[in-house]
Amino acid sequence: MIEIRDLWHKYRRGDDEITALRGVNLTVNQGEFVVVLGHNGSGKSTLAKHLNALLLPTSGSVYINGMDTKEERYLWEIRQQAGMVFQNPDNQLVATVVEEDVAFGPENLGLPPEQIRERVREALALVGMSDYRYYAPHLLSGGQKQRVAIAGIIAMRPSILILDEPTAMLDPQGRKEVMDTVKRLNREEGLTVVHITHFMEEAAIADRVVVMEQGKIVMDGTPRQVFSQGETLKKLRLDVPQVVQLAQALRAEGLAVPENILTVEQMLQWVEQQ
Repeated sequence: MIEIRDLWHKYRRGDDEITALRGVNLTVNQGEFVVVLGHNGSGKSTLAKHLNALLLPTSGSVYINGMDTKEERYLWEIRQQAGMVFQNPDNQLVATVVEEDVAFGPENLGLPPEQIRERVREALALVGMSDYRYYAPHLLSGGQKQRVAIAGIIAMRPSILILDEPTAMLDPQGRKEVMDTVKRLNREEGLTVVHITHFMEEAAIADRVVVMEQGKIVMDGTPRQVFSQGETLKKLRLDVPQVVQLAQALRAEGLAVPENILTVEQMLQWVEQQ
C-alpha cells in the first residue's frame, strides 16, 4: 500500500535550510495498523504529509498503491486513496450540519446524490455518529467532532487512513472514542492505518510501531518488541505505556505477569483470571 524509498525532505526557514527527513525507508502493507512515534521535531508529521502528497520529496520516492507522489497525473487519485485527518477537527469541518459535512468529499468526487446519501449513512454508522447527523458540528464534543472528520474521509472510500495526531487536543474520553473508532475501522473494515501520535498507550494497540528521531526511523517492530526496549526509548525522550511499566514492576516483585500485556484491558483481563 505504501512504499517509501530513501526519502529526504528539506525546507527553508529564513536563510537556513532545515532537513526534516533523512533517507527514510518504510513499507506498509495492506490492512496494517502502523503507529509512528517521536518527540516534537522528529519528522513524523512531515512524513505523514508525504503519504497523500501534501508534501513532495526533496529526493527519494513515495509510492501509494504503486503511484509515485511526484507525478502530478496521480495526485487526485492518491488523495482519494490516502485520506488524512489532522490534529484540530475544527479545521476540517466545513458545513453547518454533520451530514452535510460528511457529504462534502463525495460531492467533490461528482457522485450522484443517492450514492452520496448512502455513503454518508454508512460513514456515520461506522464511526458511531448516526444519531448526530442533523446536529451542528460546533455543538459536538472534541471526540465527536474528530469522529465526524474521520467519517468525512471514510465517505470518500479511501484504502489508507492517515491520522496526524488526531487525539492531541482531546480529553481522555475523546481520545478513547477516536481510537476505538480507528481500531474498529482497521479490524472490521480492513482499512490500512498510519497513526502519528505521542501517546504511548495508543501505540500499544497497533500491529507495528515505528519510532523516529532527527528525521530517521530508529526503531521498527511490534509494540512488544519496541516497548521492551525501555532504556532506548528513554534516550529518545520517549517512554513506555504506564500499564507496561506496571507489568514490569509487578514482575520485579515476583508476580507472573505475562510479557504480552500492553493495554489496560489486557491487564484487567489477567487480573480477573487470577
